[in-house]
Amino acid sequence: MATLSIHFDPAVLARLVSASGDDTIHVTLALGGGDAPAQAASVVPYGPLAGLMRAGLLKPDAVLTFHQRRANRSGRAVVTADGQLIVDGHPSPFPSPSKAAEAVTGNVINGWTLWHTSDGSTLDQLRQKLDAQ
Repeated sequence: MATLSIHFDPAVLARLVSASGDDTIHVTLALGGGDAPAQAASVVPYGPLAGLMRAGLLKPDAVLTFHQRRANRSGRAVVTADGQLIVDGHPSPFPSPSKAAEAVTGNVINGWTLWHTSDGSTLDQLRQKLDAQ
């Protein structure tokens, strides 16, 4: 019978220990053999974010956030390698920024103008930058 061995980076363990009961933590596992780590299979992004990702304007594992002061709500999502968004508190990824935003707000909303990258740019601004290239 095969043996399954899972090794976590110390940073992952520290994050798990510091998590609150409401946090969603996503862990990605890769297959490997022996002592050598496996080479990750190349994942090709698809869907609405694919163009931004292929151009290098949006990277896998990028954290997107938003805050709506009047509604007193905020959201956080992580970009997957295939171009989807994993939203905190939701078990399944969303195929578009607007669907991900709707999951948080409960309203139909333009996710392209709502989600911000860590440098403050909206996805719409990144899309405009791509169109200008």
